[in-house]
Amino acid sequence: MDPSRLPRKLAAILYADVADYSRLTGEDEDATHRRLREYLDFISASVEAQHGKVMHYAGDAVLAMFEAVVDALSCASTIQNDLKERNAELPKERKLQFRIGVNLGDVIQDRGDIYGDGVNIAARLESLAEPGGICVSESVYDAVSSSLPFSYGFMGEQKVKNIEKPVRVYRVVPADDSDGSDLSQGTSAGNVEQTIRFCTSSDGVGIAYASVGSGPPLVKAANWLNHLEFDWQSPVWRHVFAELSRDHQLVRYDERGNGLSDWEVDDISFDAFVRDLEAVVDAAGLDRFALLGISQGCPVSIAYTVRHPERVSQLVLYGGYTLGWAKRSQKDKETGKAMLELIRQGWGQDNPAFRQMFTSQIIPNATVEQMQWFNELQRITTSPENAVRLRLAFGDIDVNPLLPQVSTPTLVMHTRADALAPFDGGRKMASMIPGARFVPLESNNHLLLESEPAWQRFLAEIRSFLD
Repeated sequence: MDPSRLPRKLAAILYADVADYSRLTGEDEDATHRRLREYLDFISASVEAQHGKVMHYAGDAVLAMFEAVVDALSCASTIQNDLKERNAELPKERKLQFRIGVNLGDVIQDRGDIYGDGVNIAARLESLAEPGGICVSESVYDAVSSSLPFSYGFMGEQKVKNIEKPVRVYRVVPADDSDGSDLSQGTSAGNVEQTIRFCTSSDGVGIAYASVGSGPPLVKAANWLNHLEFDWQSPVWRHVFAELSRDHQLVRYDERGNGLSDWEVDDISFDAFVRDLEAVVDAAGLDRFALLGISQGCPVSIAYTVRHPERVSQLVLYGGYTLGWAKRSQKDKETGKAMLELIRQGWGQDNPAFRQMFTSQIIPNATVEQMQWFNELQRITTSPENAVRLRLAFGDIDVNPLLPQVSTPTLVMHTRADALAPFDGGRKMASMIPGARFVPLESNNHLLLESEPAWQRFLAEIRSFLD
């Protein structure tokens, strides 16, 4: 045996960290620290009770090691269930919630601590979990998926910091949680079951798509950062999908480079986005359907409709544009370049400040909870590198020459005070599509929230048009 080689072993690693800890301490440092000490004492006791060992604490983070992966995941579940009860009486803004990652991997033991990729992956899994949630690697899933009363939602292959190969990640769903189930069997979407499948685009890229509801088919084109599973949990998206699937078979998909679709792709371009939509429609076996474009989904929907007019029965365009930021004014170009640099520098950080700039444009009138959710969605849905590549592709869009060629009945809707996609752009879009109907909506938001009157108007208009 090489005496210079540090001792290694296969171990189950649990890494837990407090979500939004900087904000909590900034608002009330003493109270937050007192509660953190109480919670850490409980976590330490839980680890010991499940035959594990706390290796070290790092501020608000805990690293623990277990001999058995079943013990590690059982401990993670116990911690989250108990903390949920402890947080129940606290207001939302004061809840101290942990994210937990569990990995089964090789670790280096030295001076009473553990190191190596096995530990690093557990820490990255923690950062992908929701507050109060648990994420596990595929090695954990393979070892215990049939041993514990949980379901698992596959989150795709995630490229994480300082780890060369993408990590296949699963979200843990307790057996009594009615909001989710194993994606191979369908994900719960309210009172209906969403089924997620995969297809292959023309260049070999894997695209994840989902179908929910019954009735005439309605296809929603992908837009800026979707996630087939997490969108259903969102206070920003779930009301949209719940209502649209009430009367239709709603088919939607994750764009290449984000969500459950392939992240490691050579081509991220507007033409590739259109080809992905073609692949999804063919895989879903749809001959004729209504097509919905939202935001960046509008130009993709327009291009598809011009290519395949015989397949699109009705076209609905909401909050869209025909020219990307790099094709607009000099001010738009400069703003777009500045935002690209901010994405490069800060997208993957736990601090949501960099992602908040997008959230503030998309839903300026949202509640704190809604904004926090959207910040979190953007973080877990794609990598900083892909966020930049997607923004560059969106900036290069120009479908103005296609607008006069649209022969499909078309409804265009746009909010008057949209900060992300200017109202005049929506009005111009409608004016250039022959026979299109234009409906202005009274809202400051780019994505309509369930609580605002404009949402009810949107829903009434789209149902009337599709019926």
